[in-house]
Amino acid sequence: MKTLFTFPGQGTQRAGMLHALPRDETWHTAHAVLGDELRQLDSVDALQHTRAVQLTLLITAVSAARQLIAKGVEPDMVCGLSIGAYPAAVIAGALDFKDALKLVALRGELMEQAYPQGYGLTAISGMTLAQVEALVDNRQSFIANINAETQIVIAGSDAAMAAVAQQALAQGAQRAHRLAISVPSHCALLSQPAQQLKAAMDSINVQRPHLAYLSGNSARVLWQPERIAEDLAMNMARSVRWHEAMVAARERDVRLVIEMPPGEVLTGLTRNVQCQGECLALERNGEELALRLFQRLAGTS
Repeated sequence: MKTLFTFPGQGTQRAGMLHALPRDETWHTAHAVLGDELRQLDSVDALQHTRAVQLTLLITAVSAARQLIAKGVEPDMVCGLSIGAYPAAVIAGALDFKDALKLVALRGELMEQAYPQGYGLTAISGMTLAQVEALVDNRQSFIANINAETQIVIAGSDAAMAAVAQQALAQGAQRAHRLAISVPSHCALLSQPAQQLKAAMDSINVQRPHLAYLSGNSARVLWQPERIAEDLAMNMARSVRWHEAMVAARERDVRLVIEMPPGEVLTGLTRNVQCQGECLALERNGEELALRLFQRLAGTS
């Protein structure tokens, strides 16, 4: 039986989240790349910008995963949602942390510059993928995330998403909630920025990972460096298939899923799939419980 580390995407960030991190190797590497900007990245004002949000999530997740590994919890597999793919690739050994910092800074800038306002994501609960697909026009509204069988996220312009949300509620959706994300992630609207990031990725040395890298977009385990590089660069323009990825993890004998900070959104989504395993959010449940469950899984004490 195996252990999976999951890494969250945008929407889980909060002001001040970097301040509690230890001043260890992860922090010092981030400071070497970002300089004094690091101390302001998690301010209320900074977190209005995609670049700061994504960098903050990257640093927080890498720091937490490294600390947990140092305690003895060794993952067999990693999977990240959207920006979470980057800390996942770092922990898998496929991407150097310094390179991840530079790529994520560029990723955030490209996404925000492409759509500075008037676009974003909306979560629709209580409808299937087929039902929501019938409502989007694939011009100004798109399927972005398939988080669960009846939790679908759409991307697009504010006006187009509002129209889809209104139709969804009229047709029986339980809820339609505009997310705190200011770019239309995971759809064709970001194809051009993704290609620009892919060009930058070509100069980065991506290595074969030492543990399984599960793509949150394709729901497949990737080992080849070139496929991981392509997955990282293009994921902003591709739908997230989180539900399928968690099914794939279960089928590969994953029975312990630990979500890296911040938040516990992925734990709730994954628990729907891992009915026979254990799912916990590190931020809520803590390192001690994670270690105890890991040792139980491994048959040690």
